[in-house]
Amino acid sequence: MDKLLISIAGLLSIGGIYWFFFGKREESGQSQTTWNVTVDGGYIPASITIPNNRKSSVTFTRKDANSCLEEVIIADFKIKTFLPLNTPITVTLSPTKPGTYDMHCGMNMFHGKVIVI
Repeated sequence: MDKLLISIAGLLSIGGIYWFFFGKREESGQSQTTWNVTVDGGYIPASITIPNNRKSSVTFTRKDANSCLEEVIIADFKIKTFLPLNTPITVTLSPTKPGTYDMHCGMNMFHGKVIVI
C-alpha cells in the first residue's frame, strides 16, 4: 500500500512540474506598439505581438522577488535589462523583419516571446 501511495504522489508531482514549466501560456491578442508586462512567476502576458518596422515600447514591472527574474534578455534585439522590484522599466524594440523572438530571464528559466507581424 505504501508503494502505491508513493507512486501516485510521484506521478502527480511529475504532472505538476510538467504543467508548470511546459503548460500552455496566455497568448497575446492583437498587435500593438505599447505593452505592459508584469514579471511575477514568469511574464504576463507570456507572448506579445508588435508591428514590423515600427518602434514599440514594452514596460516591464517586476513583482516577484525571485533573483532569477532580475533581468530580461531579448537577444535578437540586443537587450539585457535589469528589472528592479516594483519599478517600471521601459525598453524600445525596433523590429526590421517579421518572426518570433525569445525573451527570457537572466538564468534562462522563465520564457516569453515577442511576435513581430
